[in-house]
Amino acid sequence: MIAFTSLLMFCLATGIATAQAWPDGPPNRPDISPAFAQQSKAPAALTRPAPALTIIADALDTPWAIAVLPGSAGYLVTERAGFLRHIRRDGAVSPPISGLPDIVAQRQGGLLDIALAPDFAQSSTLYITYSAPDSFGQSATAAARARLSDDNAALSEVVEIFRQSPAATAPGHYGSRIVPLPDGSLALTTGDRMRHATRAQDPTTGYGAVIRIMPDGTPPVGQPMIAGAWPGLVSFGHRNIQGIAHHPATGQLWTLEHGPAGGDELNLITPGGNYGWPVVSYGVNYNGREIGQGRAAHAPEFIAPRYYWDPVIAPGGMVIYDGAMFPEWRHDILAAGLVAQAVVRLDLAGDMVIAEERLAEGIGRVRDIAIDHDGAILFITDAGGQSQLLRLSR
Repeated sequence: MIAFTSLLMFCLATGIATAQAWPDGPPNRPDISPAFAQQSKAPAALTRPAPALTIIADALDTPWAIAVLPGSAGYLVTERAGFLRHIRRDGAVSPPISGLPDIVAQRQGGLLDIALAPDFAQSSTLYITYSAPDSFGQSATAAARARLSDDNAALSEVVEIFRQSPAATAPGHYGSRIVPLPDGSLALTTGDRMRHATRAQDPTTGYGAVIRIMPDGTPPVGQPMIAGAWPGLVSFGHRNIQGIAHHPATGQLWTLEHGPAGGDELNLITPGGNYGWPVVSYGVNYNGREIGQGRAAHAPEFIAPRYYWDPVIAPGGMVIYDGAMFPEWRHDILAAGLVAQAVVRLDLAGDMVIAEERLAEGIGRVRDIAIDHDGAILFITDAGGQSQLLRLSR
């Protein structure tokens, strides 16, 4: 630890990466070797001077996602209990916005992601994801399109555009991120719904998958299809994807998914790809037992993650940075870390992670991240009724 502390002190002065990884505890699978160099434990880096941390709003109730409104209009934040709120730039938090669809708010379910349509400034169209009630006490990951009123107080024209099927009773692993793509389609993520992990290997179910749809819910025309797969399915074999981002320069889709004990994954999405869950994993079950037959290696039949964590960071939302305030971070990944209690920055060189940094470490469980108009980093913490919306700036 003394040697690492010396290296960190050197980083404080220089702002470059250390020769050692970020110190985050012992691994759950110490016997596993990465498939390639820097697939895990990339060198630690520090940004200096450290970004300034300010609180925009507090006393939020378990927020899950944030969207930045055009101009000076502020922010929209979802709360998992089933509330959508408008937050002004001065931190004033609105009463719940009306007009949401029926939502099941239990355990990991509730009102989840939010994304603005690319033409939101003209159309006021946005997209939300949530756990929707189904028959016999079941629920399903769902997405809807809606319009926000000019006074930011109500949703109208709410239309469900996606629902995972079959529904399940397990109240967890909904996945549930959604991101608009440049071609006009939407990419959304689903989870394996906990007790139904084997469905992630069945592309007909849409479990543990990345799926593309058009704003009306139909699959994109001309997308290469996996025979018999869920319409619009892009990839499968995922556990619980809670982060997805489109790379502004390369057009690639990147995702973050929760592993079990160990094995959180950063994946570069290949259309038609099978990512291996629950056959292979870099983690183990929470009781210490092996996943499947205990195999970690993904090749040759499964696509290996570009990066993995053991122990976990428990990733939430993610962005690929393209702001003006931190030009040295251009096209780096910024990931929410729940267990890491930090904004996790991954320095990318092509499709390789060459350094890792923990920003605002110790702030609490970070659930989602956004980039403000000036390039500052916005993030929300998941701390029950004392959750916060915060900002990292130069």
